[in-house]
Amino acid sequence: MIALLPPLIVAASACVSTACFAETIYVSNERGDSVSVIDAATLKSLDTWKIGARPRGIVLSRDGRFLFVCVGNDHAVQMIDRATGKVVADLPSGEDPEQLFPSRDGKVLFVANEDNAAVTAIDIATRSVAFQVPVGKEPEGVAQSPDGRSLVVTSEDDNAVSWIDLPSRKVIATIETEQRPRHVEFTADGKQLWIAAETGGVVQVVDTANHAVIETLHFAPPGVKDYQVLPCGIRFTPDGKTAVIALGRANMVALVDVATRKVRAYVPVGKRVWHLAISADGARAYTANGVSDDVTVVDLGAARAVGTIAAGAGPWGVVIAP
Repeated sequence: MIALLPPLIVAASACVSTACFAETIYVSNERGDSVSVIDAATLKSLDTWKIGARPRGIVLSRDGRFLFVCVGNDHAVQMIDRATGKVVADLPSGEDPEQLFPSRDGKVLFVANEDNAAVTAIDIATRSVAFQVPVGKEPEGVAQSPDGRSLVVTSEDDNAVSWIDLPSRKVIATIETEQRPRHVEFTADGKQLWIAAETGGVVQVVDTANHAVIETLHFAPPGVKDYQVLPCGIRFTPDGKTAVIALGRANMVALVDVATRKVRAYVPVGKRVWHLAISADGARAYTANGVSDDVTVVDLGAARAVGTIAAGAGPWGVVIAP
């Protein structure tokens, strides 16, 4: 472990029973055209499901029954029954879907289409396109605000984020970012939006009330060159106190105190960490490591890696189900 400050105190980390980790981890393998299924209690692989070509973004349906996975080379979102591991539908997503977000009410999937500069809303019940909204070039990250009224979509090529008013289905604001914004994440109260600008090497914090950047977070992991710091995935712990940020070719995640926006620790993980997920109790993070073809288990209380699990070729996204 490489830490700047003493380890974070997370009450859930005191749990020693495997019952605390009775969850299932699903990992999309971009080069393997598959989803790895991992038991969080034993940290063992349970299965590998073959799916469409170039899977990246992966989410769980709000009712927990299905996984939705962007299969970019097939220009679709595949709907997978968790009980059987079978693809039950190919949903129309637009060209080259990369990331997606299930609406707060569970009725719609919002999908960023990298090749046709749009975000597509898919009606899950009818398995059809509900509407599309044009955005900037090479959209990737997408997220809905906690109040359900807004959708934000990153544009990698334009170095911008589009702010969409969902009732009117129109872009109401566009904010400039540092280079190649890859991921966006709202705080639970909806007051801030955190943007990972990959090539810019920073995370920008936006005040959602006025769409203004209020702070830019820089990272300096010991022994890592600046060009290797490529922020991508961001997740907040359930208590909202810590942001866990994947730093790409730095092969580390940063643990950031949300209140002070200061880095509390850097934790070494596998090679080329893309995205991550956090357990429901906030005790662990699981990282998808795209070059080392594995998942690192991070104890957030101790701020250290406690395990490595083999995945498929090119792990990209991670989601956790109870």
